[in-house]
Amino acid sequence: MPLRPTDSSALLVDGKLVPGSSGVFDIVNPATEEVIGQAADADATDMDSAIQAARRAFDTTSWSRDHALRARCLRQLRDALQGHIDELRDITIAEVGAPRFLTSGPQLEGPIADLGYFADLAESYEWERDLGVAAPMGIKTHRRVLKEAVGVVGAITPWNFPHQINFAKIGPALAAGNTVVLKPAPDTPWCAALVGKVIAEETDIPAGVVNIVTSSDHALGAQLSTDPRIDLVSFTGSTATGKAVMAAASESLKKVFLELGGKSAFVVLDDADINGACSIAAFTVATHAGQGCAITTRLLVPREKYDEAIAATKAGLAGLAAGDPDAPGTICGPLISAKQRDRVESYLKLAVEEGGTIECGGDRPSDKERGFFVSPTLISGVGNDARVAQEEIFGPVIVIIPHDGDEDAIRIANDSPYGLSGSVWGADPDRVEHVVAGIRTGTLSVNGGVWYSADAPFGGYKQSGIGREMGVAGFEEYLETKLVAAPAQ
Repeated sequence: MPLRPTDSSALLVDGKLVPGSSGVFDIVNPATEEVIGQAADADATDMDSAIQAARRAFDTTSWSRDHALRARCLRQLRDALQGHIDELRDITIAEVGAPRFLTSGPQLEGPIADLGYFADLAESYEWERDLGVAAPMGIKTHRRVLKEAVGVVGAITPWNFPHQINFAKIGPALAAGNTVVLKPAPDTPWCAALVGKVIAEETDIPAGVVNIVTSSDHALGAQLSTDPRIDLVSFTGSTATGKAVMAAASESLKKVFLELGGKSAFVVLDDADINGACSIAAFTVATHAGQGCAITTRLLVPREKYDEAIAATKAGLAGLAAGDPDAPGTICGPLISAKQRDRVESYLKLAVEEGGTIECGGDRPSDKERGFFVSPTLISGVGNDARVAQEEIFGPVIVIIPHDGDEDAIRIANDSPYGLSGSVWGADPDRVEHVVAGIRTGTLSVNGGVWYSADAPFGGYKQSGIGREMGVAGFEEYLETKLVAAPAQ
């Protein structure tokens, strides 16, 4: 049966699709500013019911111990979602403002396929490891290390890549044997709620194992941080909110995974192809209107090639005008909301106040009467100490900064509270490796290499987060370690 936006006006709680206690709330298409439907609006009582269901499912069923069932259910979910891929694509473009080309990758198809990777892990992971026999305190003892699910996971996700981030939490959490309460962002509830409908109607995932609670209330997710029935909070979002999540979780000493902000550097060495590198930097920052925590938004170029780099980046951005996300050629779509557009525009004003120059962009596209669009923008003339070079803007805005050689480039790249991602471009492999070794960040692309995939751990240093998502490292975030010792025979 086809999915429709109206199917999303329900929560998934204890295996049932139920209305929100606060009614419904409007969903706005960011490309047109039109209300395109409603989603179920949950309150604290709904969240309490979801937590209780997840707790019961973990404590009283065999879900956490039945590896084969978990693998089968995750493959069922993957296959069912792939059967609805065209409907999900249209809904994602309308709700998220995601450019159509991205839905063939990290905005939709990629994350759904990744569920198969986590299903495989549920079957192939080494759940028990034999430490052999030892004689601590003179007692001959056989030791085993067991890996077990943490318990109930509270997952709080943002709006920019909702499918990717929802499945990067649901996939490994379920494969590891946990139960989940998912609280998606109010801006993009459909992407989560429609998955809830598929889980309820087209999979054998037991009642209470997955609960999805949509709400207009941004603060409702805080309930997951404070409730003692939640064993782990997995949060992706701003660093400021991540700190609040961690503080709240400390009251019950629950585990936290935090994937937070970034202000990643795109480092160009003096032996690199300056035109090619700057063209890629322009494409990257314009993609999905720059709404990605790992997007490189500081372009560090050799001082002697500063003017050449400005010209090359402007030329690259000139061909990436903000446009209709449903059009096949669009790279830069709208920002998610009027609030986010206002935030980006406030930083463009600040850049001029800080002595910077808007080399291109810096305005709303003249051909767009409606929609939350901002033209891809290049800022020059500021140092790395400027706020626009230090703070996460989350829009199609890149700041170009000169450096005085490899060591200076490393220093500038590391002069940030963040350490999420980055890029290094150069011709000499030894110099490139020296720069890679010097930059304190969780992921790095070298000369255009792509680090994103299901088996690759993603996460940051410093205030960019705690822990890793994806890969075996991401899977193990959802596990506890138990040591069992018994007299040796």
